[in-house]
Amino acid sequence: MQKPAAIIFDVDGTIADSERYGHLPACNEAFRILGLPLQWEWPEFRQLLGQMQGNANRLRHVLRSMGYGAADTEAYVEAFIPIKKELYINKYVHQTRLRTGVEAVIATLVEADVRLAIVSTSHERQIHQLLATKLPAYKDAFQPVLGKESGQKTGDAGMLYEKCLDMLGLPAADCLVFEDSAAGYKAARKAGIPTIVVTNDYTAHEDFTGALQVATSWAEVDVAGILAGKFQPQQISTEK
Repeated sequence: MQKPAAIIFDVDGTIADSERYGHLPACNEAFRILGLPLQWEWPEFRQLLGQMQGNANRLRHVLRSMGYGAADTEAYVEAFIPIKKELYINKYVHQTRLRTGVEAVIATLVEADVRLAIVSTSHERQIHQLLATKLPAYKDAFQPVLGKESGQKTGDAGMLYEKCLDMLGLPAADCLVFEDSAAGYKAARKAGIPTIVVTNDYTAHEDFTGALQVATSWAEVDVAGILAGKFQPQQISTEK
């Protein structure tokens, strides 16, 4: 694999430990505001992360399992989305933690003039606030930043990686993706983009067959090797 012309990052769980320290407490405060008798603890939330994408979908699933009817469930979910988003942006994003070593990786890539982009299931305002708060020196280095508003990332209809390639004006073979989860990896693989996975405590057990590398930390990622064209990826067939 030659030096990538662009590298696309996932955000939650890849750049930052934002699920546990940002999204989870924001969800719980939103539940309290809405008067819902619900508080997620990390073990439960970690399990939900592996079951489905998006906190609205997770809340919908839990409310239905608690016996709420369809109409009440949708009303709560609709009210939950903007409340939780604003709580995350204005309060809890400050509690998130960058994954150890990721800032140094980003700095090295910027220094090497590699284009950077983001593809995420998160709202774009949340992503920009995270970058401004935790990576202010590099908040403008990611172009484009594509989140929930720009399309679906995962699942059968997920086309957000393809959209990112179009906006970059690059073929999949000239790019590289950093992901942390099987759902994100499958989305990148569907687009035919070589992927390095940096797992965390809630994705380490997932299947990443075909990835260039499955690392458990950013320290295991050989950025110098990537920039030197060291990696030799398996042939990745685009899955439609």
